[in-house]
Amino acid sequence: MKTITMLGILLAVFGIFALVYQGVSYTHQEKVLDVGPIHATRDSTQHISFPPVFGGLALLGGAALLVIGAKQKA
Repeated sequence: MKTITMLGILLAVFGIFALVYQGVSYTHQEKVLDVGPIHATRDSTQHISFPPVFGGLALLGGAALLVIGAKQKA
């Protein structure tokens, strides 16, 4: 498979992922208190959002690369 076709597939998959989920959440554990045998931690949730415009552009760019890769084969 050509590199341009693989890049097109990856971009299209990322674009679909960005449009469907519109972000990723993850949890980070922070140490709040650490005094001798006493340990206290706090879980904080962070959210990274993907604007729909970026997802749409990635999807269109991936589709364009797939079309270019298919035309170069013929």
